[in-house]
Amino acid sequence: MNIPNDIKYSKDHEWIKVEGDTGIVGISDFAQSELGDIVFVEIDTVGETLSKDAVFGTVEAVKTVSDLFMPVSGEVLEVNPKLELSPELVNQDPYGEGWMIKIRITNPEELNTLMDSAAYKSHIGQ
Repeated sequence: MNIPNDIKYSKDHEWIKVEGDTGIVGISDFAQSELGDIVFVEIDTVGETLSKDAVFGTVEAVKTVSDLFMPVSGEVLEVNPKLELSPELVNQDPYGEGWMIKIRITNPEELNTLMDSAAYKSHIGQ
């Protein structure tokens, strides 16, 4: 199970990599492995400012559809354009090519509520 140390994790298995006042968001390796083969990612919240834990989209796997939750409050700036034609990138490279959205973080203090890699490993029983 790949759990990088340089990002933060939410209880709902989203991750965020912070770069200044922006963040790159996706789902964890654990989440993609639990979902199985991802066949569709739907995100239509570009331009919207959403609060922490708000739904920013959905991910459809062969066996289920799951909501995607904001790890912190922010404005959705961009959706990964590669996911429209290649949603399997979320399975293949969840922390790289399989990122989902870029956001402008509007409440940086919320980053303190997220887990580091050690806490996330404990959260998922690793």
